[in-house]
Amino acid sequence: MVTLNVSELDSVDQFRRLQSTLCDRWKTIELFDNSEADILIIPSLSIDQRELRKIEGCEHYEERLLFSLMRLRNPRTRLIYVTSMPLHPSIIDYYLQLLPGIPFSHARNRLLLLSTYDSSLKPLTQKILERPRLLDRIAQALRLEKAFMICYNSTDLEAELSLKLNVPLYAAAANLQIWGTKSGSRQIFAESGVPHPDGSDLVWKPEALAAAAANLWERQPKLQRMVVKLNEGISGEGNALLDLRPMMNLAPGQASHEQRVTAISDRFSTLRFQAKQETWANFSARIPELGAIVEAFVEGEIKRSPSVQGRITPTGEVEILSTHDQILGGPDGQIYLGCRFPADERYRLALQQLGLKVGRKLAEKGALERFGVDFITVDKGNGDWDIQAIEINLRKGGTTHPFMTLKLLTNGRYDLATGLFYSQQGRPKYYVATDNLQKDRYRGLLPNDLMDIIAHHRLHFDSGTETGTVFHLMGCLSQFGKLGLTSIGDSPQQAEDIYNKVVNVLDDQTRSDNQNFPLFSDYTFPVAWDGYS
Repeated sequence: MVTLNVSELDSVDQFRRLQSTLCDRWKTIELFDNSEADILIIPSLSIDQRELRKIEGCEHYEERLLFSLMRLRNPRTRLIYVTSMPLHPSIIDYYLQLLPGIPFSHARNRLLLLSTYDSSLKPLTQKILERPRLLDRIAQALRLEKAFMICYNSTDLEAELSLKLNVPLYAAAANLQIWGTKSGSRQIFAESGVPHPDGSDLVWKPEALAAAAANLWERQPKLQRMVVKLNEGISGEGNALLDLRPMMNLAPGQASHEQRVTAISDRFSTLRFQAKQETWANFSARIPELGAIVEAFVEGEIKRSPSVQGRITPTGEVEILSTHDQILGGPDGQIYLGCRFPADERYRLALQQLGLKVGRKLAEKGALERFGVDFITVDKGNGDWDIQAIEINLRKGGTTHPFMTLKLLTNGRYDLATGLFYSQQGRPKYYVATDNLQKDRYRGLLPNDLMDIIAHHRLHFDSGTETGTVFHLMGCLSQFGKLGLTSIGDSPQQAEDIYNKVVNVLDDQTRSDNQNFPLFSDYTFPVAWDGYS
């Protein structure tokens, strides 16, 4: 049990009192989103930096909250967006040009971009706290009675920044983040009556992990595989697969418990890791620091990985925002690559009900704002699906920015009765989204090059038809050949076709023998041109 000293308790109380001021302003989500406000965006990935480094291009993931710039469609909203390194101007221009009905200059005047000019791999929030003058500049720009702070995930760092600026944080408090860990998720599922795979309690030593795995095998003698998970990880990067099939001669009833523990310990060195270049030596070294669990692997011939997203308001109400079918990759399909909206109609309403149960339990614990629940669904035939909850994310995730992009672009609504999203014109909208469109051939493309391709091939989002593609993670493109995109259509097939068109165009434009792509300089004046001949 964690014990807090007096000064830490005082800080927790101060944070709670400051956060409670959000309740005074909260009437409905519509009024909250459209009220006069100064929104401070801190897109810090305040997670274990060694785990974060497993994600290629992670230093550009601060761009994933740039969908927040579309909040400037409200002419009474001002935004402050802070990053580790300055963002390319064309990326900012791209987002502001998406705003329907708002003059570019009006939106730009209500946006303040700040940077720490520090590319080191430590959380952005920490970098901000280390720079008193930057803190002062942020504070001077905010109208405190109208300000609140949004982050990617909430830790003690974000709580400290909230207190230093005297700005309430619209996110779950740091001491509640335990419910977003692997072990905390399992506890919430158990308390809320949500089905989930059999698994272990949290352990802190590899030896205890082997014993927990043996116990699980004995409870489930027909088990073929298990998932070994570090208690904290993102996008499946902290997961590994333990295959029991080569050890069937040691199955329950054929060997002793001690023999199984020993055999499993020996098999740990052969774990199939989801992260590139991960090793058992590195993975096991993290167990005493982060803790780990073992969980039954859900088998099935027809298997999906859907998720549900929700929000807990400052007044404690739980709202379901969306459902998705996740697109997974990696050695065993546990790495998040992208998503399709909405989830399959055969189980999305059931997901909503399970998501409400989880959200209400989280609200009882005091959690606030965004949460997501990942599931595994297996087709049992006759239209029946077995649904098992896998983990909770108490933060913004890979499905946050595509859905919020759709919502803020169209100003539409999510319908709980159908699980569909409708634009203001009453059209249901669908999308395919990814953070991980990555190919070596894309390396070297600059943001301006991407803008050329988008314009020439008309790949951009059309606000008239409310279809097309919105791009993100553009800063990843040149160095890592990696890009994010959300392709929106009026049907699942149209969304898929729009997505495929983008990929085909990018592939064609980056062929080594293709010299016909448009150049930015072909259509604009030289950089040095000053308007006079």
